[in-house]
Amino acid sequence: MTGMDINLHSAFLRHTDPEASLAFYRDLLGFEVRNDVRYGGMCWLTVGPADQPGMNLVLEPPGADPGITDEESRTMAEIVAKGTYARLLLATKDLDGTFEWLAASDAEIVQEPIEQPYGVRDCAVRDPAGNLLRIQELR
Repeated sequence: MTGMDINLHSAFLRHTDPEASLAFYRDLLGFEVRNDVRYGGMCWLTVGPADQPGMNLVLEPPGADPGITDEESRTMAEIVAKGTYARLLLATKDLDGTFEWLAASDAEIVQEPIEQPYGVRDCAVRDPAGNLLRIQELR
């Protein structure tokens, strides 16, 4: 074997409201819904950009892990709501247009487009669960 052929297939973020998540990721960001699984009172949503069929974002309920205690589930929900549990980095060719679109919606804006000291220009928003999404400008 001379090299590895590994691709990112799925990333997981917690959600707290499947309908609000659909409104954000499908209706606002334009991601397609690839899977909508409802089982045992919980919901897993798989979404992704239509032009990137191999990249999936799985939105899962905070208490979905087997063996998680009620206390751990509550703590995780609090951490998600604060936006400190996980973050997702997205990219666009039109950062200003994307930001204007998000700002005109009810998305929670965390940071307007800014040139970062580490050489990228980006902005930040939160999804309905509180997950931090940074959107970077492709150059």
